[in-house]
Amino acid sequence: MASRRLVIAGTGSGVGKTTLTIGLMSALRKKGYTVQGFKCGPDYIDPTYHTAVTRRISRNLDSWMLNHELVKEIVIRGSDGADISIIEGVMGFFDGKNPMDNSGSSAEISLITESPVVLVVNCASMARSAAAIVKGFQEFLKEVNIVGVIANRVGSEGHFKIVQTAIEQECGIPVLGFLKRDEELTIPERHLGLIPSVERGELDPFFDRLGDIVLETIDVDSLYELAKASPLKVKESQFKRRQQSEVRMAVARDAAFNFYYQENLEMLEAAGAELVEFSPLKGEILPERVDGLYIGGGFPEEFAQELAENIEVKNSIRSAIEKGLPTLAECGGFMYLTESLETTDEKNYEMVCIIPGKVKMQTKLAALGYREITADVGNFLLEGDLRARGHEFHYSTFHPRTEFQPAYQTKGMRGYKQEGYRNGNLIAGYTHFHFGSCPELVGNWIKKCKEFQENG
Repeated sequence: MASRRLVIAGTGSGVGKTTLTIGLMSALRKKGYTVQGFKCGPDYIDPTYHTAVTRRISRNLDSWMLNHELVKEIVIRGSDGADISIIEGVMGFFDGKNPMDNSGSSAEISLITESPVVLVVNCASMARSAAAIVKGFQEFLKEVNIVGVIANRVGSEGHFKIVQTAIEQECGIPVLGFLKRDEELTIPERHLGLIPSVERGELDPFFDRLGDIVLETIDVDSLYELAKASPLKVKESQFKRRQQSEVRMAVARDAAFNFYYQENLEMLEAAGAELVEFSPLKGEILPERVDGLYIGGGFPEEFAQELAENIEVKNSIRSAIEKGLPTLAECGGFMYLTESLETTDEKNYEMVCIIPGKVKMQTKLAALGYREITADVGNFLLEGDLRARGHEFHYSTFHPRTEFQPAYQTKGMRGYKQEGYRNGNLIAGYTHFHFGSCPELVGNWIKKCKEFQENG
């Protein structure tokens, strides 16, 4: 039986990929199919929508941070038990890490995973010109398999028929349907309030309605058939699991801290970690008898008051880190471990007080982009001249109170910089790691946790 997967690609950012992807996922589920979601690139937000709609954990596919074999394995593992996998693209189809090649782009992901592509075109204020756009995408890289088009933001069914006729005549592929220009089809709350609203199920009626609209104007049955693809194979699994857990690792997981790549967690488990989740936001103190701590990114600024008021939680975390608990804190986790967090309305909230300095929120973006990560001697994760890859995305800035030891060095588009904070077994900074870029760091962390366990 053939596998089914499809890349939903856009001609550029803002053409409606996410809205359409979610609508297709909802429509396919209404037809009784089990749907698996994936997202090209490092973004944490869109997979949250996918997970809410499909009821299966959506996974990131990033061909710059990860080797191509691992990208394929993530698709294989994630798609197990699903009837069809929907892979949402990032930016424009050919946009990625470098303007000189296709690295990190949705196009590269489609080639690595041997996936058919449906191109989403914003057809507002155009007719026959839409065919020229599709033709250009077909000719730009002939190896990609663009099997169909969906017209977005058309003015009427008549407008759609004109666009459809032009594209099918000039490009030789079907136009599977359309979505009209409709402000009500824009995903609500696409900002920092997203995670709580999704977790509470507040967007479920919107997702349901979007699925109905897609079924009315898009040929979902034809799309399902066009998604047929050959089964993927990998040479060797990178998720070989040990028979039993060797250490217990606490993972902060709630609406304030929820940015984790699923593969990061699964690689820790495969290497011998039993993951124990707890919620600082709900007042849950650090679990007992843990040998490591992972605090991922998220939105601590949205819940600064609640986090500040949970004093017992902060005390339990600070005490454990002071005793040498091997800890990685990324972005939101890093912010939480500082002395205080200042919100955009200039209110200050006391945080865990383990990192000497404060964090200030600002309305403009402070940093964005991929990062290559190296470290000096003393960083237990990257011992032995290891290199990892990740990304940075935040609106806050860190203001140290004293001199400190940076956690690592990162390289981005603007060159090298010292980043984060390191002290003993604490490694914290704004950069989000993808463990798949450097599997050895997982082993290093487990090793350090075992040392802590034995000495504790």
